[in-house]
Amino acid sequence: MISAVAEMYGIHPQTLRLYEREGLLKPSRTEGNTRLYTDEDLQRLEFILSLARDLGVNISGMAIILQMRERMEEMQRQIQEFVQYIQQEVLTRATAAADPAKGAIVPVRRPIVSPNMASNKKR
Repeated sequence: MISAVAEMYGIHPQTLRLYEREGLLKPSRTEGNTRLYTDEDLQRLEFILSLARDLGVNISGMAIILQMRERMEEMQRQIQEFVQYIQQEVLTRATAAADPAKGAIVPVRRPIVSPNMASNKKR
């Protein structure tokens, strides 16, 4: 609840309401419209408070920093997915290269050399 969070972090409840109004925090709400803060909300609040207290960042700056942070996390997720795709593709192609018949469009048949054919070529 807002009063418990405000007391825990030593801030006024109006500060939390301001952060919510500005879109910096998005706590869930009960049917009675009471704000409920998750662990993720509290981590985000701690980051916001460190920006404000330690670095002197204003609300507009916080919004920009938080937005950039979210974009960077999304890009990191996409990079991880891409790396996994590349690893899987390399593994698939390496397996196909080990057995040329598996990677061929038309099955490759190896010529059968009989002992008679081999002796005829030697002459």
